[in-house]
Amino acid sequence: MLNIGQQAPEFTLMDHNSQEVSLADFKGQKVLVYFYPRASTPGCTVQACGLRDHQAELSRLNVVTLGISADKPSALAKFVDKQDLNFLLLSDVSHEVCEAYGVWQLKKFMGRENMGIVRTSFLVDEQGNLAHIFDQFKTKDHHEVVLNYLQQEA
Repeated sequence: MLNIGQQAPEFTLMDHNSQEVSLADFKGQKVLVYFYPRASTPGCTVQACGLRDHQAELSRLNVVTLGISADKPSALAKFVDKQDLNFLLLSDVSHEVCEAYGVWQLKKFMGRENMGIVRTSFLVDEQGNLAHIFDQFKTKDHHEVVLNYLQQEA
């Protein structure tokens, strides 16, 4: 279990353009690392579009957004193109980063159990430490919850 104040687990993953992206690339900026179950599904689309529509506000607060799922880069590229997303999506097909952040868990849905990503977001501060963990939100208000926290801290 990760705790606020500890160093965020480092990672390097392929983005939707099949380019390597590391958390360390963003030292000196806040990073919203948000984990979502699957690209192009209804809830994940609502969540991503909310973040897309508020990127200017996040940028003004010195926050970079990185979305992580277990989708392949090609699926992420389609999602970015179809929804005109303006932030990076990263592919964690092996689930290693999801496991490091504790979001790869047993989930129950319609009487079935399977392993998957539990929707959670982490705010990483300028020094690479966990500043906040967001795990109580709806997909449609995720961006509001994040922005409200950031504005209170500003």
